Amino acid sequence: MDLSSLGRYPSLKGKVVFVTGGGSGIGAAIVESFIDQGAKVAFVDVNVESSNKLVDDLQAQYGAKPLFYKCDVTDTKALQQTIRDIARELGDIEVLVNNAAHDQRHKWQDVTPEYWDERVAINIKQYFFCIQAVLPGMIKKKAGSIINTGSMSWKAKQGGMPAYTTSKAATHGLTRGMARDVGKDNIRVNTVVPGWVMTERQLSLWVDAEGEKEIDRQQVLAGRVMPVDLARMVLFLAADDSKMCSAQEFTVDGGWV
Repeated sequence: MDLSSLGRYPSLKGKVVFVTGGGSGIGAAIVESFIDQGAKVAFVDVNVESSNKLVDDLQAQYGAKPLFYKCDVTDTKALQQTIRDIARELGDIEVLVNNAAHDQRHKWQDVTPEYWDERVAINIKQYFFCIQAVLPGMIKKKAGSIINTGSMSWKAKQGGMPAYTTSKAATHGLTRGMARDVGKDNIRVNTVVPGWVMTERQLSLWVDAEGEKEIDRQQVLAGRVMPVDLARMVLFLAADDSKMCSAQEFTVDGGWV
């Protein structure tokens, strides 16, 4: 990925950053962007092959590599233990990027209570428990940035995945409530709201000719939203440049909603 046009954020150099779902797509772009800034990065993912490839590629390109831990984010105990392990190895986490999610399509008629609970566990529950695990270290330092990933899907009234859109609508509620709870400790909590991002998954599953027409109709900007465009916003929110930004939504959707 060409990061030559990214802004430089001196305050990110040496910062300890933790990214969920960092092995591919938007997460991988975020991981690479922080490595490019000189941060100390760790990430979790369930896809070992793509994650190990990312680690090797970044080591070859930057001479530095992120720490990768295989972890199912719906396993709360394992997730929080991984966060403690990262803190022991790298130091207290200073930037948390809650990125992992799954936008599997599902008809409302087919949703069972078990499926609903599984989707909520993937798309919102684990965000809170990551926050809970990193906050003691941030409070100790009296500094930190927590970045939750939302979605414009519910704002655009997208159907066909009610458990996902409900979870993503709830993300900003989590952001605003937690921002109030931890703001006096100089910890910022914000939401990044992606539009239709051209990840490998989206391109292989849903961005067909009709999808391209839909993007052209709905975005006010020409072009396509790429993973690096989300990474640009995440870097800003992680850096000291956004030190007075909290409890806010920052949308990167080409002007769709």
